[in-house]
Amino acid sequence: MRISIDPLRGKRRTNPDGTMSLVQHLQELRARLLISMAAVVVTTLLGVYWYAHSVLGIQSLGDVLLGPYCALDPSTRAALTPDGSCRLFATGPFEQFMLRLKVGFTAGVVFAAPVWLYQLWSFITPGLYAKERRYAVWFVTAGTILFSTGAVLAYFVVAHALSFLLEIGSEAQITALSGSEYFGLIIQLLIIFGVSFETPVIIIGLNVIGVLTYVRLRAWRRGMIFGLFVFAAVVTPQDPISMLVLAVALTVLFEVAVQFARINDKRRSRRAVAEGDDLLDDETASDLSAPDPLISADAISSPPEK
Repeated sequence: MRISIDPLRGKRRTNPDGTMSLVQHLQELRARLLISMAAVVVTTLLGVYWYAHSVLGIQSLGDVLLGPYCALDPSTRAALTPDGSCRLFATGPFEQFMLRLKVGFTAGVVFAAPVWLYQLWSFITPGLYAKERRYAVWFVTAGTILFSTGAVLAYFVVAHALSFLLEIGSEAQITALSGSEYFGLIIQLLIIFGVSFETPVIIIGLNVIGVLTYVRLRAWRRGMIFGLFVFAAVVTPQDPISMLVLAVALTVLFEVAVQFARINDKRRSRRAVAEGDDLLDDETASDLSAPDPLISADAISSPPEK
């Protein structure tokens, strides 16, 4: 009998095959969404506080995100204060409040990534064996690290992208960015890079459960790499730096996932041979035995010799 360690799967303890009805699936989905939303709400409150206050000796989140803009040449940005300090401007009375809430929510989603990634994995997994529990830990850990790595890379890309975008034509005009425009650009890149960096986790997960093989990945490699470059060109701002950085990073991560699939498939084949299973992949034809020789009509009609 399959025993579940997740309290949300307690009903499966009496179900040997681990199946659930549609109503039970919807109830489980609701419970996991509520847990994920509660975690995001708590971390969002922390993000809203961190936006304007220093935490554990770390400067405020607003100052951290404003760093790439303030690092630009002062001649390329408008001076909005008498002392020439680096500031953005707001165009509405509620813009600063909504901006703080938006930045805090983005930080909350990143901080709560281990919780909602685990809830996602636990929901799509039909039941948890000991082996699958190790996969769950790996999925959450790798997903969190990759999401954070993508967000950090996007932060450094913003500085170069802004330098490229704002210094073009700076001899004739000065760009004055509002808080919503600037932070919207940063949040967009953080989310795009963070989510895109989850691609190898998805590919490796599908390979581990046997859905996606190395043979198919090898056949799709060129098309996938072309698609990654097209994706990077569409979702990033109109500058070549962020597009190339995202496309190259995704290509490297995709190749790492492909090589993992190659090693994993070889190991799976050796294990199948050792266990005596003649398992064939989707691209390999099975051997057919030769047909029995035809018996002539004379042999059938003639009586056997005594």
